[in-house]
Amino acid sequence: MARLVGVDLPRDKRIEVALTYIYGIGRTRAQKLLEATGVSPDTRVHALSDDELVELLDTLPKRPLLAGREGLRLSLAGAQTKVPVVLVAGRVALPAPGQPTTHILKPAIARFPHTTENEALVMTLAAAVGLPVAPVDARVVEGRTYLLVARYDRRFDASGQAYRLHQEDFCQALGIVPERKYAAEGGPTFKTGFDLLRRATTVPAVAVLAFLDAAIFNPIVGNADAHGKNFSLLYRAADVGLAPFYDLLATVAYPELSPNFAMRIARRATIEEIGPTTWRAFADDIGMPARFVMRRVVELAEAVLRQILDLPKSDALAGLDGTTLAQYSALIGSRAERVARTGVLR
Repeated sequence: MARLVGVDLPRDKRIEVALTYIYGIGRTRAQKLLEATGVSPDTRVHALSDDELVELLDTLPKRPLLAGREGLRLSLAGAQTKVPVVLVAGRVALPAPGQPTTHILKPAIARFPHTTENEALVMTLAAAVGLPVAPVDARVVEGRTYLLVARYDRRFDASGQAYRLHQEDFCQALGIVPERKYAAEGGPTFKTGFDLLRRATTVPAVAVLAFLDAAIFNPIVGNADAHGKNFSLLYRAADVGLAPFYDLLATVAYPELSPNFAMRIARRATIEEIGPTTWRAFADDIGMPARFVMRRVVELAEAVLRQILDLPKSDALAGLDGTTLAQYSALIGSRAERVARTGVLR
């Protein structure tokens, strides 16, 4: 099979058809990709030259961005092609018809530099400070970076066979259309999110505490795009819980994107607007003790500061651009210091 972004494309199909096997690409978009790269739509997949594959790889991630009321947003469902894949002996492949996929492959976003480094760092940091996140694996093929994200909505039997688990993002659970996933446009807010977790999860305390950590962590790292479709309920056989977090990256690293939080913290939209009184008001909004919330702000910010400077040298990020990782680490470290000060009781 020919490979695109490390993914096997089906053999002996016209490339115009084969590209539609990638999630997010229909016939119209496949035709536009081929037109842009000068590849004949009648070319058979196995006959693609290496140069043609590289040209397609460079064109594939270019998708339009979505604009909200508060400015341009990095809505990953619209800004990045995501390819559902399976791993076979550690190698990436497209699934057979009906086969549950095990990972999501995310190429770098063409318009924004080093998104693989960005997301890999932030996801690895989140795991290091104790947030429940989907495992990620950053990889490089022929100089192109991409991220493999393990699907959390799967279970595996003793033989390794994967089975799907039901999940429901906050928009679905609250009956909100996906076009309104941002709070400013009528989407879920922290208040409605916490209320949902208290009603719908089997052990609300666990889900609520994890959601609180996410609410604090995202401002620390500068992820302003954590909207209602980035949080989900996960239905297992014996319980319903908050799904692991995913799509975490420092959107503030890209000045053209809106710096305003997708979900405001006590009506505050940016880190510059947050102070100790903000966290008190936020605690009141979500029905938690102010002292507990403010103590958790300091704990999480200090945990980030302990981890962030050495993280770029970790094995988990080997092969990625070290200079870029160090720059993102410095950005996050400075934000963590600022957030830690806002959680001090006065």
